[in-house]
Amino acid sequence: MIRWLLWLLAGLILGGIVHLVTILVLPETAPRDAYARLEPITKVNDFTLLPAPSPDQALLPYMDPAFAASVCRYDLATGAIKLTAPVSQAYTSVTFYTRNGIAYYAINDRAAGKKIIELDLMTTAQREALPTEEDVTAADRLIVESPTPTGLIVVRALSPEPSLMPMADAAVSAAKCRPLPSPNTGAAAGAGAGATGAGATGAGAASSPRG
Repeated sequence: MIRWLLWLLAGLILGGIVHLVTILVLPETAPRDAYARLEPITKVNDFTLLPAPSPDQALLPYMDPAFAASVCRYDLATGAIKLTAPVSQAYTSVTFYTRNGIAYYAINDRAAGKKIIELDLMTTAQREALPTEEDVTAADRLIVESPTPTGLIVVRALSPEPSLMPMADAAVSAAKCRPLPSPNTGAAAGAGAGATGAGATGAGAASSPRG
């Protein structure tokens, strides 16, 4: 009897391990995951309004017909990006997914506490590479670190009534995900302006008559 119980327990443990491994590996092996389905109809680092889901077809899993949705297919290879998403009158949420469709961060209008959800998205390496003065300034803004250089950002807005869906569509369509300007660009521009000013001062001094 004890032997059968041990075999049963071992079978349950083995079954749980197989189930867990399957869940973790499935996103890696799916040939047509959400990212692949969205790639032909979306641009990199730009939001695209998604069509309303139907019982037969939906571009993303678990799409709710009561929500308008837009998606940004981001790529951090050339630098960090800034997300801005105006909130709708009812409810707005933003969810971040890795390239393999694993959600790693989410925020809604209640948590943001503002009329615009605004944050910076970057990789861990890009966060660590921030200049010292930029890192100090970063304490005043929300920074999200992406586990993968590419992925998806999905903005959803609730439409309490079917007649209000155009307003929800307009809210999610107004979202932006654009590359952040490089800190070095601003520093170079400031240095260039300083050099130009110094040159102009020198030229003025050289042309001044001497009494």
